[in-house]
Amino acid sequence: MALGLLALIGLILLMRDWGFDDPYITFRYARNLSEGQGFVYNVGQRTLSTTAPLYALLLALLGRVWHDLPALSNVLSAAALVSSAAFLLLLSESRGRRVPGMIAALLLSLSPYLVWTFGAETCFSVMLILGGFYAYERSRYALAGGLLAMATMARPDGVLAAAAVALVHLARRRPIPWRAAILSVALTGVWFLGLWLYFGSPLPVTLMVKQQQGQMTISTQFWGGLMALIREYGRDPVYWLHGALALLGLGQVVTRARHWLPLLIWTAFYIAGYTLLGVSKYFWYYAPLLPAFVVLVAEGAAALLRAVGRIRLPRPAAIGLAGLLVITLLAPLVAGVLAGHWSTDPRLETYREIGQWLEAYTPPGASVGLLEVGIVGYYAQRPVVDFAGLIQPEVARRFTPSTTYQESATWTIQDYEPDYVLLHQGLFAGIIDSDWFRASYEPRHEFANRQNLWLTLYERRRASLGLSEVP
Repeated sequence: MALGLLALIGLILLMRDWGFDDPYITFRYARNLSEGQGFVYNVGQRTLSTTAPLYALLLALLGRVWHDLPALSNVLSAAALVSSAAFLLLLSESRGRRVPGMIAALLLSLSPYLVWTFGAETCFSVMLILGGFYAYERSRYALAGGLLAMATMARPDGVLAAAAVALVHLARRRPIPWRAAILSVALTGVWFLGLWLYFGSPLPVTLMVKQQQGQMTISTQFWGGLMALIREYGRDPVYWLHGALALLGLGQVVTRARHWLPLLIWTAFYIAGYTLLGVSKYFWYYAPLLPAFVVLVAEGAAALLRAVGRIRLPRPAAIGLAGLLVITLLAPLVAGVLAGHWSTDPRLETYREIGQWLEAYTPPGASVGLLEVGIVGYYAQRPVVDFAGLIQPEVARRFTPSTTYQESATWTIQDYEPDYVLLHQGLFAGIIDSDWFRASYEPRHEFANRQNLWLTLYERRRASLGLSEVP
């Protein structure tokens, strides 16, 4: 309890200013709903562009009390991550294996790849899944079915966790808990039916968009990104101990710790599913792999400590070796979390400034075309035209392997004719220098930060839009 509370407070303090672009799409849905403008991104356009509709509903509800949704979501993420760690400990303790459970909880609560997702729904989704696994291992099948159904409602890929539990249950040849199964299916069925009726589709358009992006030559697909990630960490000697212990832990799970099988099978399903879908890589896609990895490391560490215990060392020496092992495992994780605290995304402040400028100096109905629509769109509160197709999926449907984002921006600007266009100077130089763009748009304002992020806002050449005067 003390370690969990300490981790929660530390994570909230360290990551209170953390943020990246994608979660702000969900924040905008939540704020629009909370303000009575509908469960939409652009008011009047029912497109499901968030992968986390349940999380958006939660934010909309809590946002009535705490209006700063980015800060609220960071606190929820910290609480969900610590709760996820607690579920690993409880699950392991329920099988009489407290040491690996404690080590796994410590490792998970300080895993940088999960901490870096703060603000998004990732930690919330992982918490629901691990809670479902714990409830299942305790034979509380109705609770397990409800939590796994909520995980699927939080992110559609949560269905893979339910499939893993079902597979393990059938393999164990236990009676099927029909009431729990019907409850889970009914909850998810009603949820997706509601999404279908409201948005015209039960699935977020982000799946199609990420698949379309994945086929682009300039993109890297999920599997390629995973292999690159493994190679990157494999080159760092600090993580060699983690890898060796994970291999040892895999043997432990197969032989004596089979209560972790639902977690490992879900992870395998997750990797296979994302690989087969061919989606483009994003760092938060790899965060759900961490629970299984830290469990393997923890089981390997516990096995190593048992082997050392057989040597019959003096008790102070044995305790010292155990403490040294845990500190060695935690040190690179703590360093990663601190790195996230010290080096926040440089785009965050600039995009916030751009959004606030648009909100202050453009008419409420003026549309804005841009590439990264999360932070700018949240603060601008203006209709957004998205060059990547998340908000207008018909844009993404035009992607081919040879498509570039400059070509995508060209189509979008010419087809939708937004009132304002925000362009990165380097990425869209071809558009900025083109005759057709110069004939239609003129520079209005420039934005830059201290790390060479330079953007220009262009205004469409036509009758005055009634802009207030800019100081």
